[in-house]
Amino acid sequence: MVQVNQHYLSLQKSYLFTDIAHKVAAYRKAHPDQRVISLGIGDVTRPLVPAVIEALHAAVDEMGRAESFHGYGPEQGYAFLREAIVRDYANLGVSLGPDEVFIGDGAKSDIGNFQELFDDKAVVAITDPVYPVYVDSNAMAGRAGQPLDHGRFDRLVYLPCVRENNFVPEFPKTAPDIVYLCSPNNPTGTALDCDALTAWVEYARTNGVLILYDAAYESFITEKDIPHSIYEIEGAQEVAVEFRSYSKLAGFTGLRCSATMVPHALAVSDGRGGSVALNGLWNRRQCTKYNGCPYIVQRAAQAVHTRVGRNQVLKQVAGYLDNARALREALTAQGLEVYGGVNAPYIWVRTPGMDSWAFFDELLNRVQLVCTPGAGFGLSGEGYVRLTAFGTPEDTAEAIERLKTF
Repeated sequence: MVQVNQHYLSLQKSYLFTDIAHKVAAYRKAHPDQRVISLGIGDVTRPLVPAVIEALHAAVDEMGRAESFHGYGPEQGYAFLREAIVRDYANLGVSLGPDEVFIGDGAKSDIGNFQELFDDKAVVAITDPVYPVYVDSNAMAGRAGQPLDHGRFDRLVYLPCVRENNFVPEFPKTAPDIVYLCSPNNPTGTALDCDALTAWVEYARTNGVLILYDAAYESFITEKDIPHSIYEIEGAQEVAVEFRSYSKLAGFTGLRCSATMVPHALAVSDGRGGSVALNGLWNRRQCTKYNGCPYIVQRAAQAVHTRVGRNQVLKQVAGYLDNARALREALTAQGLEVYGGVNAPYIWVRTPGMDSWAFFDELLNRVQLVCTPGAGFGLSGEGYVRLTAFGTPEDTAEAIERLKTF
């Protein structure tokens, strides 16, 4: 009889958001007359902008004509989209080539898959609280070690991000091989400023550390001292892979498109006394295991990089940030400690005198609002909950009125 991959047995029995969905479904079944508003999962609610819809329609029409039909596309992504991304980076003062950009079907997939390039003995550091994919994908590969209490693993290095250090991870005493950084951060909603990110790049260069940098929420940055890309920091192309997403920027949670930047300057040990460029390795992996993001989706993504499309999606981002501001103000007025929501669509709320799942239950049962318990993001997330600003303006306004009675 075939035997299962033992590393999968070390995972928690279910994904955080599956647990939440089950709890909410049970509540709705028991209280069918009460309307539940979700401020939990980070899914968008606004429709695709007109520029994207027009691009989709045009691409669909192309696919219906023999002379413009597209079959298998390049696994790295079509040149028109990669070149558009490179131009956007140039506006930040960052020089990248189209062959350093890889189009994928979502930052979650790219981040989860990228760890395949590394030896299973590599030491991995993650921030705590953490986006679960960073942990689970390494656990699946056997890199996390044995499970401990509170969802931890014995081989992972945990970097607490708590109010005492302003949610900025401190350097571990012993340098790991790989560190995951997410800014603006999911779940805390906080962001690394230029000084903090510069310090991490210098640390990585000094200690031979690879940074896997999740920039999925860069379009929500409002403050000037927060870099939109780690490559704005000198030397970062030698130590960092950057992941971006169209999901929250342009509402592509249903379309699926992302970009992963792997500079040519980035190399790691080949285990034989030499080094190997990650760009070529990732290209090899994609050519073997990925057939590419659909043509029509890439045309839709290209529209996001036009002047008209950019203005339209940023208007939607501004709407979500308005929700975040209103939620921050309402929660603060209730006397709660609130973080995030300025450069990110997430608000991180300290739970007063109860654990995060107890607060989740109170919020659901008393005012029919859904949040995400911080404990689901790691040990340092206990005592907090995450709220998202991705609801409709109407639902957000009603949620705020309910919070006033909480």
